Amino acid sequence: MDTEWIERLAVAGVVLLATLVAARMADRMIARRFELRPETLTVYRVVRRSVLAVIVGVGVLSALLVIPQVRAVAGSILASSAVIALVVGLAAQTTLSNFVAGILVAFARPLRLGDNVAVAGASGTVQQIGLTYTVIRAADGARYYVPNTKLASDTIRNATIADAEHLVAVKVALPLSADLDRVLELLLAEAKQLPDDVIVREPNVYVSQVDQAEAVVTVEAWARRASQATELASTLRRAIVERLKAEGIYG
Repeated sequence: MDTEWIERLAVAGVVLLATLVAARMADRMIARRFELRPETLTVYRVVRRSVLAVIVGVGVLSALLVIPQVRAVAGSILASSAVIALVVGLAAQTTLSNFVAGILVAFARPLRLGDNVAVAGASGTVQQIGLTYTVIRAADGARYYVPNTKLASDTIRNATIADAEHLVAVKVALPLSADLDRVLELLLAEAKQLPDDVIVREPNVYVSQVDQAEAVVTVEAWARRASQATELASTLRRAIVERLKAEGIYG
């Protein structure tokens, strides 16, 4: 009897070990080692977690069924249609519904990792999209844990997607000897001269980077339509270069 139990436990252990190895291999197969766009990264992470959850779930269930007592209990439960209906009903209303909603959100992409959103009374930056919950980080550092079913049924306000379609950001490299306050003033004045029928709101100018060699100033403007963004960026670059040359900042 003891030997039989040891054999069964050994088989269960081997099944669990094989499951972990399979999960690890699947993780490496679908892992990406290069930078992904936000929408691609969102889908990838949800699919990755889903695959690992299925593999581990099947493996654990297979290991448990090796034990006769567990198999007998499972058989008696499966023989009861009423219990099956109850379990399926509860799962569909809670975990399963959130799981399915998470996959739908990942592929529909109403929000992505890093997006600034407002949904179900929560507003902030999307930090993580899990299998059942999505984590939104508020401006004060607090976290909102929003069930994925809320994301699939409620209205989502996504400010990042709207800005990304129309945002024009022009970066200007300057020597450290340049008067940055003066440059910010000049570039803001230049950006404000853009035609009103193209820009949708006031431009923004700020120092985005400083290192030992140079400083980088970013000029942001928002086009009324996505089709105007490329031409707006070209116009803004030409105006910036000419203005900096006229002021003697560029030779």
